[in-house]
Amino acid sequence: MSYLLPLYAHPAVDPEAWRLAARAGDRVRGVVLNAADGPGGRLDPAFASAAADLRAAGVPVLGYVDLDYGARPAPEVAADLGRHREWFGVDGWFFDRAPAERAGLAACRRTVRSARRTGARTVVLNPGVHPSPGYARIADLVVTFEGHWTTYVAGFHRPRWTEHHPPERFCHLVYGVPRALSGVAARTARARGAAVSCAVGGELPNPWTALPPELLEHAS
Repeated sequence: MSYLLPLYAHPAVDPEAWRLAARAGDRVRGVVLNAADGPGGRLDPAFASAAADLRAAGVPVLGYVDLDYGARPAPEVAADLGRHREWFGVDGWFFDRAPAERAGLAACRRTVRSARRTGARTVVLNPGVHPSPGYARIADLVVTFEGHWTTYVAGFHRPRWTEHHPPERFCHLVYGVPRALSGVAARTARARGAAVSCAVGGELPNPWTALPPELLEHAS
């Protein structure tokens, strides 16, 4: 089991979380850097320093880019890609609110191709649901669930097409998980065909301000 960490806490506010993420090593598929719903309008030195520390520790840094389910103009996306690379030297991309329908696949494929031309080693698509099967062929990792623990327990359905891909290609992001059940959530993700996960106890509007408890235990 490995982790994808959307760490949406400012490094100056919670430097310990970023330090522990750097110590997690090869257990982490990537840490998502989200300075301000993207790279932000100006360079934030605290995020630049945190990104450098992660890369020095061998932990991939993924720049957060919002696709607005395919509605965001391509020039805006390209501008985010450029700022992330220039300011933070990211290793890859986390495309949030990615489209899931087949109609959006061609445009998303063009976006991913553009991202790979930046030298990205990892491209993650996050539609938050199981998308049309073609999306799994253009990304390295697809987030097929993002939601609350209660929904995860009661309402998850895995389509048959996912069985034709290795579990390392899928990720589940679960919030609102009771601390005692964090390990259970990770094992549940694996049983449901996702070898990458992140299960945290936080709640909306921003549940992604801390690391999974079991990762904290190993990294501290």
